[in-house]
Amino acid sequence: MSATIHASAVLVGARAALIRGPSGAGKSRLALDLIHAARTGSLPLARLVADDRVHLEAANGRLLVRPAETLAALLEVRGAGILRLAHEACAVVGFVVDLAAEDAERLPQAGSRETEIAGIELPRLAVADGVTALPLVLALVTSSKHDWI
Repeated sequence: MSATIHASAVLVGARAALIRGPSGAGKSRLALDLIHAARTGSLPLARLVADDRVHLEAANGRLLVRPAETLAALLEVRGAGILRLAHEACAVVGFVVDLAAEDAERLPQAGSRETEIAGIELPRLAVADGVTALPLVLALVTSSKHDWI
């Protein structure tokens, strides 16, 4: 499977967060927030992979993410314009964040905490519309209970 989808991706530690959601849901904002969290020491590493459009490819039981060629190193910041940032050319997706998810629950059932992309099962965080995603993502990736990164 190989496809280009509307999403963003940030390398967080050793694995990438694939950030999905409708237009205006905050994908670019969450990407920028994660990068800023690494700069301030809340995360060991966060580096842009792609914003707006990502190329996904299943390979050897892993899901790889790359930037769309024309958008590599670019991140849109609503109200500020387009920023050019250092980026990773490719990363392994470790988890999925679905913004403005209609199935987001306060205490999600086990089945909603996973998603399948190209036959690969991945941990999933469903974030309700209007909820700030960064604290939720930070809680999960820094928790010793989960092996998210």
